[in-house]
Amino acid sequence: MPRVTNGPATRARRNRTLRRAKGYFGNKSRLFTHAREAVERAEKFAYKHRRTKKREFRQLWIVRLNAACRPLKISYSRLIQGLKKANITIDRKNLSELAIHDTAAFEAIVKKAKEALA
Repeated sequence: MPRVTNGPATRARRNRTLRRAKGYFGNKSRLFTHAREAVERAEKFAYKHRRTKKREFRQLWIVRLNAACRPLKISYSRLIQGLKKANITIDRKNLSELAIHDTAAFEAIVKKAKEALA
């Protein structure tokens, strides 16, 4: 009876890893062992950063809103408090887009928030 190796599956697994490592520098794109380490590391960072990206964008929107609020004599935290009291449900992403691209609409929203606080 012939000795059975799992050659095709092994080759496929190695090729799959090498395909993922395409474009990496030096041996990381050519040798399976180095490629596997590089791919595992890259996938680990990709997983982590997909989650971190959400946090970083929320921070960016908050910073933008605070910067847009200050000339209108209100702080970011008071703006959010006023929006909740005025029962205006708009997320921070869209608020920051309004602050950048449509200042008149943003000022109207800030005005409503100020009225709700008073």
